[in-house]
Amino acid sequence: MADMTPVTEFASALRSSMQQSIVGKDDVLDRVIAALLAGGHILLDDIPGTGKTTLARALAASLGLQTRRIQFTPDLLPSDVTGIYFFDQKGGDFVFRPGAVFTNILLADEINRTTPRTQSALLECMEEHQVTIDGNTHVLAEPFFVIATQNPVETSGTYPLPEAQLDRFLLCLHLGYPAHDAEKEILLGASRPVTQAVCTAQQLARARAVCEQVHVSDAMLEYLLAIAEKTRKDRTVQVGLSIRGVQAIQKTAKAWAAIQGRDFVIPEDVMAVAPEVMAHRLIMKGGASLQKLDFRHEAALRMLEETDVPIEP
Repeated sequence: MADMTPVTEFASALRSSMQQSIVGKDDVLDRVIAALLAGGHILLDDIPGTGKTTLARALAASLGLQTRRIQFTPDLLPSDVTGIYFFDQKGGDFVFRPGAVFTNILLADEINRTTPRTQSALLECMEEHQVTIDGNTHVLAEPFFVIATQNPVETSGTYPLPEAQLDRFLLCLHLGYPAHDAEKEILLGASRPVTQAVCTAQQLARARAVCEQVHVSDAMLEYLLAIAEKTRKDRTVQVGLSIRGVQAIQKTAKAWAAIQGRDFVIPEDVMAVAPEVMAHRLIMKGGASLQKLDFRHEAALRMLEETDVPIEP
């Protein structure tokens, strides 16, 4: 049996630190940690003022990693994101000026407010952790983790993310309003910024390596395939889960199991993370109103409930 201690200790320390800034959202924090351990990226889809940016900053401060923030606007250029070669008159040669993606944690604030051309500048960065400019490839620092935010309500001056871009996000999370008691704690000053790091990049790398050792039985693989087939055959779905989507559920479930201290995946691990992995990847039949993430999330929950669960993991 593999030792899950590096993961459980890492997750516990990171969760406790982030709880200083984010009150009453432990379920969201655990999924953020699972995405980080699985090596994926996160899209926070919520109205303004619910703590999206605060969560991203708390994570960066807790890890003690380099972080940069991009406020996406309609006039933002791809070169502002990835970087550009400019001619240095003093040196008489072209010099590379790195863009905002050359960091460990990138906060892409209001990502749907910039043009598709600039949005697509993140595709190679998120998938391959590198940037190609003028034929030259630049490798990004490790770890590289993107937390993007968008407002699902306001549509004026926004450019909805294309499906290819959405597919690069491992999880799509919704913070929502805090519970009554949690909101009262915030008003009383219980929420405060994280001031010091509690984890290191080395601890994160070790925890990620342990997560990769989590066992997925043949029965669980059949369960994952059954979920994928259900999304592809459901009468309300136009485009179901791709192979990458199924792999995303598997990776996240392995991280979730490790956080719980187990070196094997059970159906409860899949159920805990699959809705947030699936929802933004499904394309529903019907008009634009049926493509909203909350509707897709409800559809994902229904399909999971209708999928047969294996007796043994």
